[in-house]
Amino acid sequence: MNIITYSPAYTIVPTYECFNLCTYCNFRTDPGKSPWLRVAAAANILKQLQTQNVCEILILSGEVHPQSSRRSAWFQQIYDLCKLALTMGFLPHTNAGPLSFEEMQKLKQVNVSMGLMLEQLTPELLKTVHKHAPSKLPAIRLQQLEWAGELQIPFTTGLLLGIGETENNWWETLEAIANFHQRYHHIQEVILQPHSPGNQQSFDAPPFDPNQLPEVICKARQILPSDITIQIPPNLVKDQQLLLACIEAGARDLGGIGPKDEVNPDYPHIQEQELREILQPAGWELVPRLPVYPQFDSWLLEELQLAVKRWRKLTPNPSLCQGKGSRN
Repeated sequence: MNIITYSPAYTIVPTYECFNLCTYCNFRTDPGKSPWLRVAAAANILKQLQTQNVCEILILSGEVHPQSSRRSAWFQQIYDLCKLALTMGFLPHTNAGPLSFEEMQKLKQVNVSMGLMLEQLTPELLKTVHKHAPSKLPAIRLQQLEWAGELQIPFTTGLLLGIGETENNWWETLEAIANFHQRYHHIQEVILQPHSPGNQQSFDAPPFDPNQLPEVICKARQILPSDITIQIPPNLVKDQQLLLACIEAGARDLGGIGPKDEVNPDYPHIQEQELREILQPAGWELVPRLPVYPQFDSWLLEELQLAVKRWRKLTPNPSLCQGKGSRN
């Protein structure tokens, strides 16, 4: 039986407010319009999750401007939520937009991995969907990959497909990821996320043609080093045969699966049992993984290593905790 992995996850959102205005976004609210999640409220949520087989806590936040007087408090809130999740027995993974080197360095203390989507590196999108999104400058996002490598932070990145870019832009972005990984060997996963229109966005464009995904995955598998796992979000690939075709093409992970996809709230997650019913007849075994791959365990600080070791011991089947099925 071949293995396809996923992360049993829950998403905590410190705030939906964001100073960027990406026209395809279905997540953000205007600055000052989204109350910040209190740590005490998060503790109540996490307490309920302790009996629900959740491993990863994804801290997913809108962005407060780097020059804002509220930036320090926003960052401290994210740090405190990661620390709380860790203290309560979970493994935190943060994606909060571009961070300073010092912010990344501090979050490394309370995260087993981190992430940031490159989306697309073409500057042409700064004239369209990213016209009012200062942190979507390609150089800023590439800098995050470099800093993550320098800091030895296990990292997830990815592409958003169908927001006005060309096919050549896909390959250029994937090649940039491959180049950074060859230098630092720190990229765990690359997500290939098809644009899927939602109710909040102003971007008037059709969804990315999902029938193109297997071809994109196949080419990505050729460009990316073999130790980077390709991830696809199954809730954005509705057709079961197409989902299987994506896996056959080289996707080996289905990402974090929890109650709600905060980035694509109009597309409910396909839950574990339903995924098994799709995958097993085709010869694929769905197994959970941790939000850090085992080859990166030695990069973690001692407290984090101990937390990860506890989770690996809790997993009866070695393949579940070691991620061996994630390779091609």
